[in-house]
Amino acid sequence: MELFILSPILFPLLGLLVNTIWGRRMSERAIGGVATLAAAASFAVSMMMFGRLTASEDARLAATISPWISAGALNVSFGFLVDRLSIVIMLIVTGVGTLIHMFSVGYMHGDERFQRYFIYLNLFLASMLVLVMADNFLVLFMGWELVGLCSYLLIGFWFKNLKNAEAGRKAFVVNRIGDVGFVLGILLIFVTFGSLSFADVFAQAEAQGEALAGAIGLITLLLFIGAAGKSAQIPLFVWLPDAMAGPTPVSALIHAATMVTAGVYMMIRASVLYELAPATQAIVAIIGALTALVAGTSALRQLDIKKVLAYSTVSQLGYMVTACGLGAFIAADFHLLTHAFFKAALFLAAGSVIHGMEHGMHAAHGTHLDAQDMRHMGGLARKMPVTFVAFLLGGLALAGVPPLSGFFSKDEILLDAFKHNLPVFALLAVSSVVTAFYVGRQLALVFAGRPRSDAAAHVVESNWLMTVPLIALTIGTVFAGLFNFPATHPLTDWLAPVVQHGEAPKFDVVLAAVFSALAIGALAGAWFLYRNPERAQAEAETGLGRFLAKAWYFDDAYKSAIVKPFYVISTVCAQVIDVGMIDGAVNGVGRLFRNLGGSLRSVQTGFVRNYGLVMLVGVVVVVAYFVLNAR
Repeated sequence: MELFILSPILFPLLGLLVNTIWGRRMSERAIGGVATLAAAASFAVSMMMFGRLTASEDARLAATISPWISAGALNVSFGFLVDRLSIVIMLIVTGVGTLIHMFSVGYMHGDERFQRYFIYLNLFLASMLVLVMADNFLVLFMGWELVGLCSYLLIGFWFKNLKNAEAGRKAFVVNRIGDVGFVLGILLIFVTFGSLSFADVFAQAEAQGEALAGAIGLITLLLFIGAAGKSAQIPLFVWLPDAMAGPTPVSALIHAATMVTAGVYMMIRASVLYELAPATQAIVAIIGALTALVAGTSALRQLDIKKVLAYSTVSQLGYMVTACGLGAFIAADFHLLTHAFFKAALFLAAGSVIHGMEHGMHAAHGTHLDAQDMRHMGGLARKMPVTFVAFLLGGLALAGVPPLSGFFSKDEILLDAFKHNLPVFALLAVSSVVTAFYVGRQLALVFAGRPRSDAAAHVVESNWLMTVPLIALTIGTVFAGLFNFPATHPLTDWLAPVVQHGEAPKFDVVLAAVFSALAIGALAGAWFLYRNPERAQAEAETGLGRFLAKAWYFDDAYKSAIVKPFYVISTVCAQVIDVGMIDGAVNGVGRLFRNLGGSLRSVQTGFVRNYGLVMLVGVVVVVAYFVLNAR
């Protein structure tokens, strides 16, 4: 049984082991095939586990592999748990991850580090599964840090370009800031409850909630700091847009199925604690809503096809975090699920476009331009029909157009905000319209009109290794809304036994009609405005355009307030204190003795007469001393 429970993690580890040992002697297709089959096997086992969990509401699969830490009252084991919540995320991670692995085989063709890429990709999958399947906070934290390591390795994968290396480093550093809060939260959990096991902590919290209200409030706030780092919320969202430096399939994996969903998953898992901390929930809700608005408006003026989607992810994560703050944990999980499909489809479609533009540059006799700049595209709908349909349906789902999946999950969060927190609802409502507008803008700039460069004129559709995953994700994008369709609400029923206060989703016809009309109107308006690509260039040069393109100057503020002073202090410490004072003192002592030795060395002439003269002078001095003292 233990081997069965661990097998979703073990299959990706086996894949990376095979590629590590024998990869140098294998072809690209073989390396990619091993990694993809490992991910697919993990998905198949997860499906088998899902079948077992349908037996009863209380069904769960648990395994304790071995003791880990035993020190006084602290006893932590390598324990893993598969219940109704974890299996949903496992299916997302392994299912979407398998399709991204397959897409990567075509996308990364010819890369000099092809083998290493798939080793990292399998490790990323295994690390996320450790996080999701953990049965205590410490094992969860181990997976938490492993996905942080993998994101660093993959964001900076093309590290020979300094900007890519810096992007990986930035993601690593910003997440470590959030992790400080997470670690403090875990320590406080142990101090408060005497255990790190989910079962023990949540049972005690439910039994002693009122008595422990102050401690639980601080615990949830500290845990949220960690979630704000991983799930890119204000003020720690600045790493995610720069994460576009990695290969596009990596961006899809990070944004749809792994890294950024970790914070949301952790909050849903700890829903018992958050329900006992209303003050923390209020903070979480307002930060999530502000993040949705700030990131959404920032996407309005991006010119990089991937940067638009990156800010879009930050914005949609804001919706999920807001839902957790409102106590709508199942709505957050539902949006996480639908977002995995349509955002993976969007990123892979963007990757297909970039791949096509690079092919077009080669076909256009070595034309050199930025393959991700939407100003160089245009007219790709006819040249890349599969990619266009995937991007179109993914974009419409993101915008919340019915009957696609994003409409149902986003509407559920908006309705909950409308009922419980009108200021938060207002922020989400504005960001919802903004989302539809930047989707329409992106569709117009990339796919409408005529090609605006020789590269775009020579674009061709991607091969089947890339289009098949796109088609599969597009099907998921269309139908994923059925997982929690308001009339039947299967996801709510499924999660109700394990997620705090799960309520059946409601459907407000008026609210849904209003936001659907606003979304369609914003899409149509953007499509009409940006069929003229010069408009995007003109807007980017205005004051407001620069403000939004710079994401409200958060990065610049950090550089001015933190990074530059830190560099100044570091320079002073390195040059003045370290080199000038410490090294100067040590080197000064060395120079003193060297000079002294040089002076004494001059006495050693090698002539006996000189030594005899010195001895004579010495004798005279000694005799003179005694004679004078005798008197």
